[in-house]
Amino acid sequence: MSTKPAGATPPTRTLTERRKAATQLDIARAAAELFTERGPDGTTAEDIALRAGVALRTFYRYFRSKQDAVAPLLAGGADRWRALLAAADPGADLPGALESAAVASLAADDDEAAEGLRWTRGLLRAAAEDPALRAVWYRVNQESEERLREVVAGLAGPDADPLEVRLAAAAATGAIRIALETWAEGDAPLHGEGSPAALAVRCLRELMGGLPLPAPGGELRNR
Repeated sequence: MSTKPAGATPPTRTLTERRKAATQLDIARAAAELFTERGPDGTTAEDIALRAGVALRTFYRYFRSKQDAVAPLLAGGADRWRALLAAADPGADLPGALESAAVASLAADDDEAAEGLRWTRGLLRAAAEDPALRAVWYRVNQESEERLREVVAGLAGPDADPLEVRLAAAAATGAIRIALETWAEGDAPLHGEGSPAALAVRCLRELMGGLPLPAPGGELRNR
């Protein structure tokens, strides 16, 4: 996989933006801890703000609800996946690039990635009993799909069929979502058989195997 970006290099975040992101993540972790300990019904926004060490008004400056507070944790894996995919060579095989990026982002090869997956498992289990938390998870996936569409279009080139780009982004996002939900329902480990990375590969191949996928130059694969 090349380090050449598929599109323009995103601008470096300012110090203020980095501080904002750090505060959001602190609040998200506090919310996830409390949801794990007490469940969403037993947790208030005030509880989360207190655990995170911020004022309640600061909490509401960043998040609309207590469930919304965990969105940065749920979105972290998708953010890594898109960044890895965006670094692929624009001429790369799209299914292979999607699979490689998914495996790398879900491999849990460092403490931060492993922690993120554990939080995701706990939050998805809590979401089974909390419609508002499920809505946050679905929104995170919808937003990820929309951003992934731009990355796929950049890899496929300007002649790619927009419909095929959209289908590829939707199928890939759905594959990762189903893999994580399946993993969260059981007790499979972070690595090996049944892990998020292994399930992601299986889901990607099953869901995308029959799709006509965009290729550079406007040609289609899998047709």
